[in-house]
Amino acid sequence: MKIAIFDAHAFERRLFESTNLKFGFEISFIETPLTESTCTIAQGYDVVCSFVNDHLNPAVLESLKKCGVSLIALRSAGFNHVDLKAAARLGLPVVRVPSYSPNSVAEHAVALLMTLNRKTHRAYLRVREMNFSLDGLVGFDLNHKIVGLIGTGKIGSVMARIMAGFGCEVIAYDPIPREDLKKFVRYVSLDELYQRSDIISLH
Repeated sequence: MKIAIFDAHAFERRLFESTNLKFGFEISFIETPLTESTCTIAQGYDVVCSFVNDHLNPAVLESLKKCGVSLIALRSAGFNHVDLKAAARLGLPVVRVPSYSPNSVAEHAVALLMTLNRKTHRAYLRVREMNFSLDGLVGFDLNHKIVGLIGTGKIGSVMARIMAGFGCEVIAYDPIPREDLKKFVRYVSLDELYQRSDIISLH
């Protein structure tokens, strides 16, 4: 089986290559994104593996079908970049990643929050230049701050637990509140969330 991996990144290659040792597929890593102008690269491949920046509109899917592609494999949980109706009409199955690790995504969101708050990116650059001044680098304590979460699905629920661990008051908006979060999350309207939150995180 020949697989064309579009929009391939260096950090992905080793994982694909090591996993493929037990399968022996013929894999080609193509750095360019999959678009109407690049889809003919897939000529002769059985499977196209695409990422979130690729555009699988009807024209691309029709071209892939003409190139002999019989399966679209997404390296993402989201599939909004694929015209699923066109894929079904062409008889092109589309498979995707069932989910990302909600812990890693939520933890990364917290890392971004901490970087913005404590300005660690700027502090790192200053220290490299032997500048130890704290001017402009002082953030604020998260403890007792009100964190508003919009969405408490898999990732949002992990974020809620992490923020509660920081000693924050966690409020949230979600059309379907989770019973398992209600011991440390208070569900509110969007208006209240916007008015009361010190920090808002979208999930």
